[in-house]
Amino acid sequence: MTTDAKNNLIDAYIAEFPADTQTVLEELRALIRATAPEATETISYAIPTFDLNGHHLVHFGGFAKHVGFYPVPSGMAAFEEELKPFKRGKGSVQFPLDKPLPTDLIRRIVEFRVAESMRKASEPKRDSKTV
Repeated sequence: MTTDAKNNLIDAYIAEFPADTQTVLEELRALIRATAPEATETISYAIPTFDLNGHHLVHFGGFAKHVGFYPVPSGMAAFEEELKPFKRGKGSVQFPLDKPLPTDLIRRIVEFRVAESMRKASEPKRDSKTV
């Protein structure tokens, strides 16, 4: 699937939500794009996803009263203290629609995930046939 087609899928995903949710989803998407411009957009697990070096970087999704941000467990663990004010799961955090997005925190989480992805990409591949 082409990049344009994947972007259209994300556009369609966002368009399914009420205007207030769309606004926050677009803000979150733009922030992730600006922070990780080399990442590609796709849909995975039925939600918008940014991939880098063949791995999922972060996901995000819309809900009735919040947007979900999914920086996978490593992104959650690295920022555990700063994420305490928000409702969280193992690999997810909820940002309420009625409060401003914590853009600095999100940016730093995405930067962390980019650095993690780049580090993994630079590691030599292990041959699965050797013991």
